[in-house]
Amino acid sequence: MPPEQPLGSRAPHFIKRSRPLHLSWQVGVFVVGLAVVAGGVVLLPLPGPGWLVIFAGMAIWATEFVWAQLVLRWTKRKVTEAAQKALDPKVRRRNIILTALGVTIIAAGVAVYAWKFGLVLPWNVAE
Repeated sequence: MPPEQPLGSRAPHFIKRSRPLHLSWQVGVFVVGLAVVAGGVVLLPLPGPGWLVIFAGMAIWATEFVWAQLVLRWTKRKVTEAAQKALDPKVRRRNIILTALGVTIIAAGVAVYAWKFGLVLPWNVAE
C-alpha cells in the first residue's frame, strides 16, 4: 500500500505564500466542493451516481482541508475492509443464497399475480 500523503493544503506554493490569495483559494475550493456535493445529494433519490458525486466533492475539499482528508482516509479504510469482507467465501456463499431466495420469492409472487389476474398492470385490475 502506498504511503499516505501528509495532511494539509495542496495549493501551489505561490498561493500559500500570500495569505489573502490562499484564503481566496480556500473559499473557491470550498464553493466548488459544495456545489459538487450538493449535486450528489440531488442525485441520491434520482437515477444517477449520487454517492460517487458526493465522494468526488469530498475529494475536491480534501485538496485543501484536513477534515476532508481525514474523512476520505476513514472512508477508504472502511471500503477496503468491506471489500475484503465481501470476498470472504462464507459471506459470498451466504449472499448468493439470500439473493437466490429473494429472486425465487419475487418470481413466485409474479407467477401468482399473473395466474390470478393475467398479464395486466396492477392499476388496471378491476375487481
